[in-house]
Amino acid sequence: MDGGSEHRHWDDLIPDALGLIFSNVSLQDKLTVVPRVCKAWNRAVAGPFCWQEIDIEEWSKHCRPEQQDRMLRMLITRSYGSLRKLCVSSLHNDTIFSFIAEHAGSLHTLRLPRSDMSNSIVEQIAGKLSTITFLDLSYCSKISGAALLAIGEHCKLLVGLSRNMHPWDTAEKVTQDDEAYAIADRMPKLKHLEVAYLLMSTRAALEILSGCPDLEYVDLRGCWDVKLDHTFIKEKFPKLKMLGPRESGYHELMDDWDDDYSLASFDYTDSSDYLPWEFSAGDVGDLDDVNNSYDEMWDDEQRLEELELRYYEEIEDARLYDWPSSP
Repeated sequence: MDGGSEHRHWDDLIPDALGLIFSNVSLQDKLTVVPRVCKAWNRAVAGPFCWQEIDIEEWSKHCRPEQQDRMLRMLITRSYGSLRKLCVSSLHNDTIFSFIAEHAGSLHTLRLPRSDMSNSIVEQIAGKLSTITFLDLSYCSKISGAALLAIGEHCKLLVGLSRNMHPWDTAEKVTQDDEAYAIADRMPKLKHLEVAYLLMSTRAALEILSGCPDLEYVDLRGCWDVKLDHTFIKEKFPKLKMLGPRESGYHELMDDWDDDYSLASFDYTDSSDYLPWEFSAGDVGDLDDVNNSYDEMWDDEQRLEELELRYYEEIEDARLYDWPSSP
């Protein structure tokens, strides 16, 4: 480089460029490390460019409901209406689902597996999800055909739907044909559909195939009451790739589900020193290698609480911190 050339500083980068760079950084580092590097980086992670896509699905499996609620509200607020993708597991109430819908003006992909929202709230706010193109409502046991009707009525751009169930979720149900008919009647543009272990009949399955002519992939594993002639399906729907209903056995899908949604993944301690960013010993290596100087900090409950709050609180006034120069 010529001696007369000017060096560019990191804080000269426009915010959307920094946001693109930080999209490759883990959620934990974006919230706890990046903001403390310099003022420019703090502004970048506090703004919308880092939060157009939010994926806390894995993290949300291990957190308390109030922590999940607080995290979602903070990150979605930071997106300033530019949120395009949201992945979160196990929403615990209708209130937070309503909050998501209120900020869904630019949302294209929404994954909410194992969430507890009700039919009534979905019917009320489905109109605010009109930009959705892919929706995951797998293992959401409190909704039914009424919710899917409302979604199909308002989400005209929907091309992908995941509505997989677990046998435990459907043990007390007689049929879910109402959901299949809602899909067939209101979601004609679907190209990708997953309805593994949905309790539906052969007639309902055929209604889906007829009502969704653009389907390219459908997962019917575990839909034991569906009896389809594969030769007929290949001739009638030559573009369609169909998995199931009998290619995958019950135990295979059970094992997959248990790996992803084991009871341990939902277990959290009630102790006051729980940290949502806590890693298992396998993630950090030999604990003997950890600097012993941290022991006192972890034993000090007051300092631990302060550290936990810092993980979540936005930095309101940068003047309170001794910011280093930009790298």
